[in-house]
Amino acid sequence: MKILFLIPVCLSLILSSCAQRPEPCKSPPLLEGALSAFIPGQHLRVFEKFSYDAYGHNVRVLAAGKEGNQTFFVDRLLLFKEGVNYEIHYHNKTCIKKALKEPFRHIGVPHDAHFLNQMVLGSSSLPEQGLLVNNWNGTVEETKEHYLLTFTAFGCVPLYTLDFTQQGELSVMTSFFDLVEGIEDPNVFIPPSFCDSVEVLPAKGGAGARSFISLL
Repeated sequence: MKILFLIPVCLSLILSSCAQRPEPCKSPPLLEGALSAFIPGQHLRVFEKFSYDAYGHNVRVLAAGKEGNQTFFVDRLLLFKEGVNYEIHYHNKTCIKKALKEPFRHIGVPHDAHFLNQMVLGSSSLPEQGLLVNNWNGTVEETKEHYLLTFTAFGCVPLYTLDFTQQGELSVMTSFFDLVEGIEDPNVFIPPSFCDSVEVLPAKGGAGARSFISLL
């Protein structure tokens, strides 16, 4: 009789633990914010302000960085449905347009990522003093490179990403901050008029698009 009683109890505990296990997720479809990235192999630091539209498959990036002793600034608009990658220079009203072959990728935890653990950033002793987050890891199928992700447990907002080479060396370290759901100015995805007459050049590996998307 006791055995018959324990069987449903054990099943209930197993189902409860499975139900509470976090699942891979997608971030809010409209998102604005900033990120900082460090690429140790190239001694490169990059700070980006971005606008992300998963409905229209659009991304706008304002990036500034330092590589060695050289500083740079890039204003890039990626329109994936149109298949065009814009590099915009407002100071002299010039524009470079290249074919965009990279597929649009949603910000979020990949479907095949493995859940590691859940933790609180900050303090859990009092309300509003900590942030509940989920840690994930996995391998990029195309490159066999590894990653470690930290997203909020509620809302699926990105916080940190670590990318590693096949040999386990750190390749990119990224942190997100000042993230806001929604797009303040939808015109951010409209290219300036001085880009209209510019010819679209062939894609050269999609490096400009890939460099941003890989951070996400």
